[in-house]
Amino acid sequence: MQVDKLALIFASICILSYLLAMKYSAKRFEPWPLRKLFLFVGGIVIGLQAVAGPIAMHAHHSFVYHMIGHLLLGMLAPLLLVLSQPVTLLLRALSQPGGQAVSRIFRSGYARFLIHPITAAVLNIGGLWLLYTTHLFHYMHQSSLISMLVHLHVFAAGYLFTLSMLYADPVPYRKSYLYRVIVFVFALAGHGILSKYLYANPPMGVAPEDAQQGAMLMYYGGDLIDLTIIVLLCWQWYRSAAPKTSLSTPKAAD
Repeated sequence: MQVDKLALIFASICILSYLLAMKYSAKRFEPWPLRKLFLFVGGIVIGLQAVAGPIAMHAHHSFVYHMIGHLLLGMLAPLLLVLSQPVTLLLRALSQPGGQAVSRIFRSGYARFLIHPITAAVLNIGGLWLLYTTHLFHYMHQSSLISMLVHLHVFAAGYLFTLSMLYADPVPYRKSYLYRVIVFVFALAGHGILSKYLYANPPMGVAPEDAQQGAMLMYYGGDLIDLTIIVLLCWQWYRSAAPKTSLSTPKAAD
């Protein structure tokens, strides 16, 4: 079966599962906000463009379209999906034993390692350096299997990185806001340096002009999405540092 058909089937299953989770969650809790459903569907549909449809088709011959797919699959789609809080919804929808099983997975040492900001940043930015500075970029256009694995990594790494920055879902062993901001700054620098490198050093088989346009798109488009993450992270930090309003009214002095 072709990769695009598999992606369409997987996307449909994900959306259906989210809808079912909303239904079961509403039996015990307040209805799940519709805006999070829109975020989830939007993330799935946007990510799907990188592997199925016109963008995916043109990406085989155009580095600019390839980079559009990278921004959609590795940055924008993960951001929307993280904000839709699928794990939180899953925990609400599952029975107590099922919820405890999922919680154990998230508390495991393996999950703790993957969601660590430094690990997620290395997987995300380091994976891109490996893709564009080796022959891997050339091979992914020669093999459907390699292409599928690369796309899976780009999405998963982008999702883990975004989750490790925003902690929208219940993540144990959370790092401080300052810690995450420092890691984010280094990751942002790594992404920017890579885009400048690609501007001057096109990947194998990519024309210089095509590489320059794609690198500029990577630089400015990536900054726009990163700016959104920065605003959300700073807003979370501001809210956590805001003084809590006391529920009791102090008595007047006699």
